[in-house]
Parts: sequence; structure tokens; C-alpha cells
Amino acid sequence: MLERLELLFKDKVELIKQTTVMIIGLGGVGSYALEAIVRSGVNKIIVVDNDFIDITNLNRQLLALKNNINDAKVIVAKKRILDINPNCEVITIKEFITKDNIDQLFALKPDYIIDAIDTIETKKQIIKECLNRHIKFISAMGTANKTDPTKLEIIDIRKTSYDPIAKIIRKTVKDLKTNEKVMVVCSKEQPKIKDALGSNAYVPSVAGLLCASYVINDIVGEIDERH
Repeated sequence: MLERLELLFKDKVELIKQTTVMIIGLGGVGSYALEAIVRSGVNKIIVVDNDFIDITNLNRQLLALKNNINDAKVIVAKKRILDINPNCEVITIKEFITKDNIDQLFALKPDYIIDAIDTIETKKQIIKECLNRHIKFISAMGTANKTDPTKLEIIDIRKTSYDPIAKIIRKTVKDLKTNEKVMVVCSKEQPKIKDALGSNAYVPSVAGLLCASYVINDIVGEIDERH
């Protein structure tokens, strides 16, 4: 399955296989991040989402199909993961994560967390806990109302601009008084509209793939420290 990846990373593929990756949120961003993580050979994946597939997801979410409307996203995700890699250990958490139950995520001891959720308070809590517990992570900022995927970048939150979610997270990180980098996927594009949440297939998907690329490249030691 991983012959082509081994041409790139050689024996470092074994490091990927031995890594546990948690993906929180399986929407437009998280579903594509999951796809890349699975196809990169990660052998233990934790998926977290309390939602069900909805017909409005069809335009941008990889898991959404006409034949699985109303199915739980974590169940659909597990089936897809095992269809790609039957040897993968998959843990599903079908819960809405808050500060009151977030400890259960860290009890599973993930090596990396991809935060692909929309709920701001939970996103802030995930970042705080990852920093406190020294768990590597990357957090996706907003992808709604944007149409140019080339404006997306992997960047420290302190260097972000325009994105309204990033603005909130910047303040959170500033208040934490941490010197650690807080890496995010964020767009330099100004939102097209402000009174609704329009979406497309190509901006969230690219954001998800960038999240996955950060994790895989970090595992094999290919991260550019200049970010």
C-alpha cells in the first residue's frame, strides 16, 4: 500500500505507522485531513465528531454521499478508514467536546491532534490543553466565504491576518503568555461575505490536506522551522 510513500520517506514510513493521530471534526476540513492521514499509513487514528451526515454537506465534505445521509460521521469515517487500511486501529468518539469532557481525548494519548472544528470555545480549549500537555497539534482557522485555496498557508497564529477566527485565537494565545509556536492553517484571503457562511469544495479540502501534510512532515522531520 505504501510503496510510493516509501520512495519519498524510505524507512521513516515506519515512524508514520507507529504514530497516533486524533482528528477532531470531520467536516469539510477534517474529512480531507483524515483521508490524507489514512493514506499516509498512520496505523492508529482517533476520530471525534458528534454530528451526522446532512444533505448540505454534499458540496464539500468527503464523507458525505447520498446513501449515507443521517449516518453518524464517526461511523462513516471508520468504515472508510478500514476500507483503505484494514490494519488500522480506529477509535471513534461520538461526542460534542467541551471543557467538561475534553480530558477523555487526552486519556487516549494521541501523538498529534488535528483540530478541524468550528466551535470557538472548544477550539480554544483544545489549544490550551495541547500546549499544557506538550502535545503536537495543528488547528484549522476559517474556510467559509473564501474562494482562493492558494491563499491558505501553514503559519504561526501570531502572523495571521483577516481571518475572524484567527483573531480570537491570537488573543487567546497572547493571554496564555506562551512562547511556543501555535501552528494553524489560515487563509490570507478576506472573506467574500460576512452575513452568511458560504462554502465550496476546494478551500476546506485544501486546508485539511495542509493540516495532514504538517503532521506527516513533522513525523518524518521535514518541517521548515522558519514558519
